Amino acid sequence: MPVVPVVSNAEQILPGASFTDRFAVVVSGERLDVGTAAERVFRHRPSWIGALMALRNLLVRPFGLKTRDEDLAPELERKGMFPVLSQSERQMVLGLDDRHLDFRLLVELKELGGGRQEVSATTLVRPHNMLGRAYLCAVMPFHKIIVPAMLARAAKP
Repeated sequence: MPVVPVVSNAEQILPGASFTDRFAVVVSGERLDVGTAAERVFRHRPSWIGALMALRNLLVRPFGLKTRDEDLAPELERKGMFPVLSQSERQMVLGLDDRHLDFRLLVELKELGGGRQEVSATTLVRPHNMLGRAYLCAVMPFHKIIVPAMLARAAKP
């Protein structure tokens, strides 16, 4: 799954983001809306991703980082563990602000014609301090495996 150019409105979605990446998959033979695409990406995550998240939570808890669902904006709708911050016809913005960094995950749809759609996931991160920068470095190798693996699920009904 190739890394593709980042969205043009990244600065408006998370001003000052110092890390951005974007992955995309093409879906054909059906028409998705952004809610369905996001639901497919986050539903029934593979057990190996759950195990990595459990390990992450164990390791960051001593630093006071958010690790439980009740810490993650319980009043907002969620896709997976992430709160939905905004949604339009073609874009859903999920994200979280924490003491070490703020992040946004954009799930977007683009019509390609011929019954095909591109579903993309763009990650934006704004670290606040040394802990945020260290955390980003530590999770990056996993991020580059997890995001494409989860995004590929959008193409599977």
